[in-house]
Amino acid sequence: MMKHSLLLAGLGAALPFSAFAADSSAPDNTLERVTITGSNIRASSKAKANPVQVITAADIAKSGKADLPDVLRSLAVNSGNSFNEQVTGSFSAGTAGVSLRGLGQRNTLVLVNGKRVSNYATAQELQETFVDLNALPLKAVKRIEILKDGASAIYGSDAIAGVVNIILYPDYQGAEAGVEFSRDSSTGQNQQKFNLLAGKGDLEQDGYNVWFAFDSQKRGRLDQTDVSWLKDNDFRGLPGGALNRTVTNYYGSDPTNRFPKAIGPLQDTDYSTLNPAKSGRVWAYNPAQYTTLMPAIERYHAALHGSYRLNAAADAYAEFLYGASHASAIFAGPLSLTSSLRAWDAAHQQLVPISTTLPVGHPDNPNAAPTPFSTVLFGQGERDKTDSTSFRRLLAGVKGSGDKWDWDVSGLYSDSRLREYAYNFVNRYAYEALLQNGGYSFTDPSKNSEAVKDSLRINTLRPAYYRVMSLDATASTELGRLPAGPIGFAAGYQLRREVMNAGTSWQVLSGTELRPALDLIDGSRLIQAAYSELNVPLLKNLSLSAAARADHYSDFGNAFSPKLGLRYQPLESLTLRGSVSKGFRAPSLPEITQSTAVSYSSAQDPFDPVTPGRSVSFTHLVVANPAIQPERSNNLNLGFVFSPTASTSIGVDYYRIRQKDVIGLEDPETLIRNPQAYPGQVVRDSQGRLQSISQKFINLSSQSTSGFDLELSQSWKFAPGKLTLAAQWTRLLSFSKPLQQNGPQVEGAGSNVHGALPRWKGQTSANWEARDWSGTLTWFHTNGYTQATRDDDNDQAWVKGSDTFNFSASYKGFKRLTLTAAVENLTNKRPPWDAHSGVYFDSSQYDPTGRTFILGAQYKLD
Repeated sequence: MMKHSLLLAGLGAALPFSAFAADSSAPDNTLERVTITGSNIRASSKAKANPVQVITAADIAKSGKADLPDVLRSLAVNSGNSFNEQVTGSFSAGTAGVSLRGLGQRNTLVLVNGKRVSNYATAQELQETFVDLNALPLKAVKRIEILKDGASAIYGSDAIAGVVNIILYPDYQGAEAGVEFSRDSSTGQNQQKFNLLAGKGDLEQDGYNVWFAFDSQKRGRLDQTDVSWLKDNDFRGLPGGALNRTVTNYYGSDPTNRFPKAIGPLQDTDYSTLNPAKSGRVWAYNPAQYTTLMPAIERYHAALHGSYRLNAAADAYAEFLYGASHASAIFAGPLSLTSSLRAWDAAHQQLVPISTTLPVGHPDNPNAAPTPFSTVLFGQGERDKTDSTSFRRLLAGVKGSGDKWDWDVSGLYSDSRLREYAYNFVNRYAYEALLQNGGYSFTDPSKNSEAVKDSLRINTLRPAYYRVMSLDATASTELGRLPAGPIGFAAGYQLRREVMNAGTSWQVLSGTELRPALDLIDGSRLIQAAYSELNVPLLKNLSLSAAARADHYSDFGNAFSPKLGLRYQPLESLTLRGSVSKGFRAPSLPEITQSTAVSYSSAQDPFDPVTPGRSVSFTHLVVANPAIQPERSNNLNLGFVFSPTASTSIGVDYYRIRQKDVIGLEDPETLIRNPQAYPGQVVRDSQGRLQSISQKFINLSSQSTSGFDLELSQSWKFAPGKLTLAAQWTRLLSFSKPLQQNGPQVEGAGSNVHGALPRWKGQTSANWEARDWSGTLTWFHTNGYTQATRDDDNDQAWVKGSDTFNFSASYKGFKRLTLTAAVENLTNKRPPWDAHSGVYFDSSQYDPTGRTFILGAQYKLD
């Protein structure tokens, strides 16, 4: 249990209770209470105490973006290292996250109405626990507030880079419904949407309000073969590009010692076109036909909210959120049989090699001795995957306002569940039997009967879930009054339990599935926290805020997060603000609890006997480390907002975040180049080719990032309407961290050494409104960056930047009906070429969709 003294020491406020503070723009007695994400500090209408970006439902509609994740991922503050459903080969396929400041989804806290929701059922990149944006309701969103400075003192763990607070309608009366259809003119991908929002009751007059929201989304699958410039996989005319073909069907280690004839999609290929140092003829195929870029999806979201007036001073409320998603994709091509073939040994928690040697007498063996071979089981067909997930959150509480205190007590339960179905994988024991008895022809699959092929096939189910349960109690009041205004105070307590369990199929655990990927996680923790916040109006135009939070985690111990802020308004048109804080990120359950992961990756290998210095594939084994410590940070934010007129606003904010004890894995290429420093972690086969790398999570060292945000807004009123220009841009000054434990800092700003981190990212929009018409043109810019991974001096050195445009328009001239039209990627711009990305563009920054036309209609009852 947490020590009583630690609970008393906690300062901070995690929930949005109002506190009074002075504002030079109006008399004290005319101020209204406001809710600001991340703070209880009073702010003027032109500037907040903290750098908070607000995106309304109307802004989302005007952006031309298709859904909530697209809107958040396009923001300038989402610098890089975020994932979406394009990452189809991950353990979290079909999901989408947000990564403020490029620090990863694990350092960005996502809330709904100021309170936590469950993380996704499995981990991204083996360690990141995060909130899946695709699980959250769309139609119920009233606005999104993005706090762009650290907020651990307010919300606890995961808020080092900032907070995304998705705020739903507090109440709603009436009813409306809408439909939307879209089509990508380049790829043919279609999408349909439906939404409904209905509510009844006025809390002030009727004593209650209840509303219900529902939305659905269906989109077709997008494969690499659907994208004209990607389907041929021939990039020899581009920097660092090559003819991408997979060589297979040969005996021994020499691909030119090939099987007698081509099978399936294999083509007779000149080896030198794939590797200039080689000669001869090989069998090779284009893997594009087995690559899904975006899965087919069906999603459904529902939200039910109710408020009930208990008496003049108290209200009861309850809220239920539900989301269901089905994402289907090609997982991979038919299974490849090579010397790296493995199966899982659960008893020893390790992979064991599986023979790919033809015995003497096998019909496919032309030799009088056992003969190693490499092939692809084309006769078995592609391997497919469907991820079915569900999300729930139930929140209930009572809040009230008395003569001196405002208070809120609530309980929350939230979970995320996954059932991943994989089809057409291969049975190890059936394969071994057929290999030994010669019952399967690898050189001529047409000889294999359906019964033989079916004996190899297995379908698997992988279950996983994440649960969060919490009890929150907060209260706020005025401690007294100073000449400049009242002193605001808020305090509270939170008890939270998190549970994560990610399993795998019995076929994997029994060693039945060949070349398994698994991410086993089984852990839980209990968290207690005490927090409060203080706001002191030192002068009429100067206020001081102080907050801190004390957390106790049952697995690693304690964390204390203080924060100090100043807001100074020397002129009615000018506000200066700044804050310093300490933050922390608790080790995720995959990092610190019982977990084991097996995945497949690639790295440059200077010791490879066949293609030295080129990227080669390997099996990656990663385990948890109960001894790791939390990441801790020091955050600094300084900024100003200048508003010389009611229609003009200029804001600039500088940020600097320094983290220590960053949790991660050392760069695999470091292990490959220095195997003597990592005994037993790098395994090679008898030919010297890389087989596997074993690692565990460690506290690597420190990392830091800095930059500034620029926000501009200007509007003009004309006789027929109003024109508004708005811009949000982020300049990344520095992003550095080591590639190995206690290694030197490596600068990553403007390169992709730590993931693609362009120095400039921003969006600028022009909105015109006149009578019943509205139109918005939005320009999205992402700067280019240096290619950190290069095979040789002739390889690509620079990944170009990108400029795309969206246009949206709406017409409200019909009674109760609004018609909308939009075009995404107006100029049909391709994502920039990246020779070393898995799909030849960086999916953390871009997607492969072309010019997309969208039509919609919204009908609203009075």
